[in-house]
Amino acid sequence: MLSRIPVGSVDLSGNEEAYAVEAIRSSWISSTGAFLQRFEREFADLCGTTSALAVCNGTVALHLALLGLDVRPGDEVLVPSLTYVATANAVRYVGAEPVFVDVDPATWCLDPERLEAAITRRTRGVIAVHLLGHPADMDRINQIADVHGLWVVEDAAEAVGGKYKGRPVGSLSHAATFSFFGNKIITSGEGGAITLSDDRLVTRLRALRGQGMDPHRRYYFPITGYNFRLTNLACAILCAQLERWEAIIARRREIFDRYNRLLGSVPGVRLQPVAPWAELSPWMYACAIDPDEFGATRDDLMAALAERNIETRPMFIPLHKLPPFREESRRRGEYLPVTDRLGETGVMLPTYNRLTEADQLRVVEAIADLQRRGARSGRKAA
Repeated sequence: MLSRIPVGSVDLSGNEEAYAVEAIRSSWISSTGAFLQRFEREFADLCGTTSALAVCNGTVALHLALLGLDVRPGDEVLVPSLTYVATANAVRYVGAEPVFVDVDPATWCLDPERLEAAITRRTRGVIAVHLLGHPADMDRINQIADVHGLWVVEDAAEAVGGKYKGRPVGSLSHAATFSFFGNKIITSGEGGAITLSDDRLVTRLRALRGQGMDPHRRYYFPITGYNFRLTNLACAILCAQLERWEAIIARRREIFDRYNRLLGSVPGVRLQPVAPWAELSPWMYACAIDPDEFGATRDDLMAALAERNIETRPMFIPLHKLPPFREESRRRGEYLPVTDRLGETGVMLPTYNRLTEADQLRVVEAIADLQRRGARSGRKAA
């Protein structure tokens, strides 16, 4: 049997083990310690902000940001439908309603041309998702938000290190949120962060993160808070990851470039678009399958690759079609054709640092072989 090629795998080849042992031996394994302070300082520097707050995962980062921005029941928050469910779940956590906006075919991110039409008197803000590492068009989104008095949060869970017009994601709005889940470029297994440069908001978020405790009076809690803290032990791993940040990104770019070269000539394979002003964060390589030109559907392709022991992931199921959100979306009459099409045709291919050139050739040959067989049979998708 052919060896398995997973869709993702962690790279812990630096000082991760040594730093974790150091944290354990210091006895500082909970929510304070030198590695926590170091990580927050270094991650803020990477993102071009004055502050970063480490939290226990990316979903919590979104939840905390919305709490800090005082989003309340009855409010509406505009979000793209083509994203991981956490984006909309966090809006529901604070009692607000996610309103879905289509994505731009030129970026696969929130379409500014569709944004303004979705604003109502109940709209309080926008979550701009940097989907699959591609920055959203933040200047246009921020401009629209400013006109209507809205805040903007970047959901940068998949975009560590991406840049928009030369500026790092994480520094382009009121606040930005990140995930360090095991399949992310920088990982601690679970973990997240918020980056921002508003000192008053930083103070509020720190209090909310730590059960609402007054920073100047221990065990005095003037507000209701949450336990959203990340451990020093997790931050030890993250510090080791940040030490190798440039090498990790360079390796991922090699993988992306090779996929682009090899898949660019396969009929029916649509590569992820990259705007001229964007520097993609090479998180997970994605493409879309045109079933008529390719001769098979996206799901056919995933099944064929699975038979060859190659793991893939489908594009995110559009949120407006999921049970928790579809009735409200239908009531609002939301029409999201680009999102629907990408949800049906998008696929993520194996992407991780230890993926070899031979592995990539095997993935691409399997894709090309299915396309050739579909072309010979004259098959057209229904």
